[in-house]
Amino acid sequence: MRQFGLLSVVLLLSACGSSPNLQPPRELQPIDKPLRIDTVWSGQAGRGAGEQYLQLPVRHHGDMAYAADYQGYVKAFALDSGKAHWERQTGLQLATGAAYHNGRLYFGTRQGEVVALSAEDGRELWRSELSSEVIARPAVADEILVAKTHDGKLFALETAGGERRWVYDRSVPALTLRGNSAPIIVNDLVIAGFDNGRLTALVLNNGSIFWETAISHPSGKTELERMIDIDADPVVVDDVVYAVTYQGRLAAVDIRSGRIQWARDMSSYTGMVADDYRIYLSDSEGQVLALNRRNGATLWRQDKLLRRDLTRPQLDGPYLVVADYDGYLHWLLRESGRLKGRARINAGFYLFTDEYDGYELAFRKENNVLTPPLVTDERVIAVDRHGSLDAFRRIE
Repeated sequence: MRQFGLLSVVLLLSACGSSPNLQPPRELQPIDKPLRIDTVWSGQAGRGAGEQYLQLPVRHHGDMAYAADYQGYVKAFALDSGKAHWERQTGLQLATGAAYHNGRLYFGTRQGEVVALSAEDGRELWRSELSSEVIARPAVADEILVAKTHDGKLFALETAGGERRWVYDRSVPALTLRGNSAPIIVNDLVIAGFDNGRLTALVLNNGSIFWETAISHPSGKTELERMIDIDADPVVVDDVVYAVTYQGRLAAVDIRSGRIQWARDMSSYTGMVADDYRIYLSDSEGQVLALNRRNGATLWRQDKLLRRDLTRPQLDGPYLVVADYDGYLHWLLRESGRLKGRARINAGFYLFTDEYDGYELAFRKENNVLTPPLVTDERVIAVDRHGSLDAFRRIE
């Protein structure tokens, strides 16, 4: 299986299109009467993802948060101050952020393992070997953990000791993006999206197929054009699952039957968030959109962040917050999409250049924010590619 980094694929597809020149990220413009955004504290979460394309978001439970880096460093710290509660070097090549459940932290690794650590002090409790690297955060219920491997398998493990309960195998296309959507557990079902554009619901206890639905079908002449990965995490609201593919469609799926209620053309690999009325997502061009949750109609579209390689939006009170390739966080009004605030992770940068087919591209790599910010009651916490942590607070 061949894999491409997300940015590499976007640039490659742009070079193959009709435009004679690759367009740079849109420059940021001043915001009229911006929100005041204060930096509450700054810290470090090891070396972050380094040069790897890995999703290592900060997770929290109660007043504690947990961060990790690709070299196996794990840190527990206080949300209000950033002060470390404990730090541990696991010696593992961690590839996911933590999943927290009942006093334990669960991680996937590049060696194809799931490892369980104590949330109290970081000591290892067990590890289980799977079939290939685990770069999507595991999903955890009371007794069962479900992990998705990059070769298209789902493994159900016992949370007590990591023993295998069942395996679901799904073949993957020859060419895929460097990413995986995380499985989610809803009541007695596991919902998972795959690189062939299909969304599958499995019975949690035994792994049998409950339903399977094609969100999108491949089209185009080249392997690049036919990529329809579901790399964005599905979102469940009430009895509806929302799933989106790269170069394909966004669909609302009935969780009881797998029937598609509505669908529309859409391309996203970072994903979406929902409230009672709307779905908000960052598309692959860098637009932020609000859609009617009932029928998928566009309510507003914000295009002032085009080609800035945006993360998934997060809800922050009456705002959305989204981060970009250059370390900036942007606050948008949920009602209108209007940009209202901006802050930047306090990290240095260097200029990195790459070249494809004679086009020289320049972008700041050091400041890349690869994962959505963590939003709590009073803090927005973001981590960049190299582990710099900042906590921000809105001042109305």
